[in-house]
Amino acid sequence: MSRVAKSPVSLPSGVTVDLKGQLVSIKGGKGSLQQEIHPSVEVKVEDNQILFAAKEGKANGNALAGTMRSLVNNMVEGVANGFEKKLQLVGVGYRAKASAKTLDLTLGFSHPVNFEIPQGITIETPSNTEVIVKGIDKQLIGQVAANIRAYRPPEPYKGKGVKYADEVIRRKEAKKK
Repeated sequence: MSRVAKSPVSLPSGVTVDLKGQLVSIKGGKGSLQQEIHPSVEVKVEDNQILFAAKEGKANGNALAGTMRSLVNNMVEGVANGFEKKLQLVGVGYRAKASAKTLDLTLGFSHPVNFEIPQGITIETPSNTEVIVKGIDKQLIGQVAANIRAYRPPEPYKGKGVKYADEVIRRKEAKKK
């Protein structure tokens, strides 16, 4: 059995689980999420814990049990605490401004970039060079942050671009004469 799947997902106070067949619904203080569990994985809820195991005779059940456990654990953590990803804009004239439904970015192009904020995500800009993506769905937050970063990824010579706050950019030496 997968080492990840062996450890149960414990439920914090205020978080409830509803299991209907292979559909797991989790509700908490920040919202609710749903996940369809793979047919090769068996799920049980016992005394404030969610247990995962591979079904007998399934080829990749062990790997999928660990994957499903990780996804459900992220859902529990998201509805209890929420997730956030920080981005930084590095470069002269690079700015960001969040409004209700869009994030307005000035990234050195001849036109401003208007990013539509998807449902379930909130974006804050504490300063004009910082962007904070918040929400309860870890996968969606990561994808939104990656989409914003993809407009102008950091380049290795000057380090200009949109980067994650904890990202380290390996700088290259400039061409010599």
